Amino acid sequence: MTANPIAETVRSLMPRAKTELAELVAFESVADEAVAPRSECEAAANWVADALRAEDFEDVALLDTPDGSQAVYGILPGPAGAPTVLLYAHYDVQPKLDEAAWLTPPFELTERDGRWYGRGAADCKGGFILHLLALRALKANGGVPVTVKVIVEGSEEQGTGGLERYAEQHPEVLTADTIVIGDAGNFRVGLPTVTATLRGMTMIRVQIDTLEGNLHSGQFGGAAPDALAALIRVLDSLRGPDGSTVIDGLPGDKAWEGLQYPEDDFRQDAKVLSGVDLPGAGTVADRIWARPAVTVVGIDCHPVAGATPSIPASARAQISLRVPPGQDAAEATKLLFAHIEKHTPWNARVSLEQVGQGQAFQADTSSPAYASMADAMRIAYPGQEMQTAGMGGSIPLCNTLASLYPEAEILLIGLSEPEAQIHAPNESVSPEELERLSVAEAHFLVNYARSKQV
Repeated sequence: MTANPIAETVRSLMPRAKTELAELVAFESVADEAVAPRSECEAAANWVADALRAEDFEDVALLDTPDGSQAVYGILPGPAGAPTVLLYAHYDVQPKLDEAAWLTPPFELTERDGRWYGRGAADCKGGFILHLLALRALKANGGVPVTVKVIVEGSEEQGTGGLERYAEQHPEVLTADTIVIGDAGNFRVGLPTVTATLRGMTMIRVQIDTLEGNLHSGQFGGAAPDALAALIRVLDSLRGPDGSTVIDGLPGDKAWEGLQYPEDDFRQDAKVLSGVDLPGAGTVADRIWARPAVTVVGIDCHPVAGATPSIPASARAQISLRVPPGQDAAEATKLLFAHIEKHTPWNARVSLEQVGQGQAFQADTSSPAYASMADAMRIAYPGQEMQTAGMGGSIPLCNTLASLYPEAEILLIGLSEPEAQIHAPNESVSPEELERLSVAEAHFLVNYARSKQV
């Protein structure tokens, strides 16, 4: 078999990559000061900026975005006349959630059973390391054949739109011929995949108030309106009898055409308990890639520990609604608000607040960039053909970039395959996947540069 110098270089760089990922994971860079101090995000941003400077990037800057976060930017000039490729990742992460559920410290990269565990290891600090590996491999083997821009966001997980609004205000900064978003993932380990669609999202908070203060449940229970019970009724109204998302006026019957997700595989990937049914109708792919999905991500009410026999006067919940391509997230938000107001019982007072929103995205898979990536994937994953799949999650920036730069080609790859368990305790990354995708990205940049030569 012919030696692949790029693959050999990436393999030799993997110990360094592990050390760097450990340094980056150590920052508790949650873009929510109620969870972690702002200094953690600032430290992570400065680490990323220093890494770009060390790779000879120019104009490295911390961009102050409208939501108060910082995005890290830099440019690596390529040969004269070469196309420009924008590489994206984000350094902010989800909170650790239940720390007791982590088998190893969430902000300490730990190797176990052939994987590297830590919050952000896959989503998406590992994505930035992926970009570094690809660029280093090219520099060691003749140079980077394109101009590279890198943007590493600081508030993607919050959905507050800082980088999107910055890009709209400064469209010249992120202009590129093609854009590689390193925040998706293979359908499963070892199966090279580009993500062709993303669901959009809206995040809202609903508060229900019924009384001036809590009341004794024995003295007033049965007639006094219970705010928590009202909230439960509202939340239950968002799902049909089979568990499908049901929001008045919002279609929910679209079918997914393309790579399917066998139910047995999904049950294993999602770690569904034995005997528990999957909610919803249609195929698994229909439900997670082509249809809206509502999730109650948090409830504020009295905890069980220390509970008293009282009727709650107020209750609050945070609701995430994923919106498939073809549906407008702003319109879906309006429908969700109207649904909640309509289904709030007993004329209880209901307050609604939107805390995040992003549009769905659909890529043009017929573009030359996709052909370049398919060839690169064949090299990095011998014997495998590149697959296209959907992703139920949201990357709001994609639609913003597509609107600002309609001629740019956008590809989504990354390390968030099912075993990575992103957003959950014990998030991890496969080092083999990091290595192969870095090789693929490096070859993609070579292929893409050739495709643009006159």
